[in-house]
Order: sequence, then C-alpha cells, then structure tokens
Amino acid sequence: MHTNAVKLIGGIALAVLFFANNFVLFNLTYVFTFLAMTLYVLLKKKAGKTKILFSAIYLMIMVFQVVYNSSVMSSEKNSPFNSVLSRVVGTIFVLAPFLVNRIFSKNKKSFLPSVQDITVFTFNEVVGNIHKIKRIMEKGRASLSKDNIDELLKDMPHHDSFRYINKGSLTKAYFDLAYQTMDDEHIYLVISNTGSPASEIISMFTGKQYNHASISFDRTLKTIVSYNGGERIYPPGLNMEILNYFNKKPDASIIVYSLPVPAEKKQKIIDKINEINKQGNAYNLLGLVFKFSFKPNIMFCSQFVYRMLKDAGLHYFEKKDGQVKPVDLIELDYYRKLNYEYEIKFNERQSVIPSATQIIPLLV
Repeated sequence: MHTNAVKLIGGIALAVLFFANNFVLFNLTYVFTFLAMTLYVLLKKKAGKTKILFSAIYLMIMVFQVVYNSSVMSSEKNSPFNSVLSRVVGTIFVLAPFLVNRIFSKNKKSFLPSVQDITVFTFNEVVGNIHKIKRIMEKGRASLSKDNIDELLKDMPHHDSFRYINKGSLTKAYFDLAYQTMDDEHIYLVISNTGSPASEIISMFTGKQYNHASISFDRTLKTIVSYNGGERIYPPGLNMEILNYFNKKPDASIIVYSLPVPAEKKQKIIDKINEINKQGNAYNLLGLVFKFSFKPNIMFCSQFVYRMLKDAGLHYFEKKDGQVKPVDLIELDYYRKLNYEYEIKFNERQSVIPSATQIIPLLV
C-alpha cells in the first residue's frame, strides 16, 4: 500500500514537472534529488568507500542532467516535436539516481528508506537536535520566503555556469579610475551583509551573516568590483558594484579591510581584471554547490577575490579557490595581514565611516 502511494505521488510529481516546461524547475529537481540521495547514502551504515562511490555516481548523473537541460532542453532552436521529446527524456532522467541505486546496491537491497525508516530517523533527529532544528526553521522561514524564491526563479534564467555570457561590462572609464589609485599602495576587501535573496538563502547553509565579497582599489569604494548577478542591468559575472545595491534589508551592512600591496602587484590585479573583462566571464552559480568551475573565468564572488589575491602572490591562507567563503577572507587572516578600515550600517546614522563627505555621495 505504501509502495503504491509513493509510486502514485512520484508519477504525479513527474507529470507536473513535464507540463510545467520550466528548465529552472528541472535543474532544481535534479539538484534536490542529488542532495537527497547523497545525504541518505552518507547517513547509512555502509563502508566509507561505498558511500564515496555512490556519492560520486550521483554527482556525475546530476552534472550530466544539468548539462543536458542547459544545452538541449532549453535550446531556442528546438522544434515543437524536439522540445516535447527533450522534456520527456529530461523527465525520465530524474529517475536515473534511483535506477543506479537499485542496480548497484549490494544484495539488491536499496539504499532508499522505508516508510518506517523515515519515521524513526525523523523522530530521533527531532528529539536529539530540537534546538538546532528550531533555529534552522526560524532562519529558513525568513530566507525561503515567497518573495525570495520568486526573485531567485526570475533571476536564474539569466545565469549560465557553462559559457561566458558577460563581456566588457567594465568600461575604459572604470579602468582609468582604477589605475589612478596607484599612489595608494593598498587594496580593499569588502564583505557584505546585503539581504539579497541569494545571500539570505546561502546564509541558511553557511550560518554566516556576511555572504558577499568584493575588492576595491580605493578606500572610498569608487572602484569596487566583484562577481555578482548584474542587478538585471548586466549579465551575471564580473561587474562594478554600487553601494546602493547592498542595502536590501534593515540591517544591511558592509565591513571594509585594507591589505598593503606594492604598486606593481596592485597593477597586476587590475591588469588581470581587465583581461577577464575582455575574454568574457560568467557567475559560477553551480560552483556555490559543487565547488567546481567549468571555465577559468566562471567564478563566484569570494572565489574571484581569492583568485586575484593568489595570482598576485598576495594570498595569506591556502585553500582551493572554489571552496573559499566570503568570511574566510577575514577569519583565516591568521598572520594579521589585513587592517580594519570601517563599517557602514546603511540604515543607522551612527555607522563608523572614514569620512561622511567621502562615503555618503556613493549611497545616493
């Protein structure tokens, strides 16, 4: 009875997915299935090698699914027949991890939980982690609001984690301004608590308040730049930033740190950003989850800042750039290379800033 009910619910879900004809929904389904299957495998009492094997297989399946979706299902060149056919195949692909689980599990015993297993597991987890779950639920209620989800779904079609879609968004005027800062032998690292839908959801998993990182070549942040969503003005990727865009919630704030650098290394970073701007780039949306870039210039914000530091020989901690979180840039400064400059709390007049006449015009 339980098996039939599960099959019925699964069939209905696949039908809804097919008729929705939304490639973003397909990608979310692929990612959610991967996370669910991997999590359950890791929680099972199986050998470590078995867990790693199954997790790797599920990851490869998910990557193939997303690539297929991005390159075939979402293609505007599809005829009506090909469009329907690609959706049929894409819908069937959802079942791939479950098929692998059934075929390769030892003694034909599935990794998937029974209804009884789910009930026992959930009860035990709730009893053992009631306070933690309560905090997560409270945070999730705000982060996973309808407005945040709607905003993310609207923004996702503008992204592409497989090819360069942003090129030349930084103008000659920007680089002229950046090169004029050579007398200031510092670069400035900025971490932000912006309140954007993406950062709010990321904070659910990182447990950190600050979830965006940028770099500037002047103290007043006229040259602030990073990888971001483009604010629907430019394609997601390498873009100049405006402080107003950071003020998306009542407690939005930024903290600025300086790093002393020789002029030649500062120029090397600006030259590298100029090169990326000319070659093309894109925001590494999938890299937030899978810590992997399909092309060199596909990055997310903290990955970009760390890469620039490392290319110039200025990095002060060792970590794979795809695994660097914004707060790592501050928290992993074990050798105290950074100097605190100031904080801006956008909606509090008592913010400690270097000079009101320098900063306030940037907020207008």
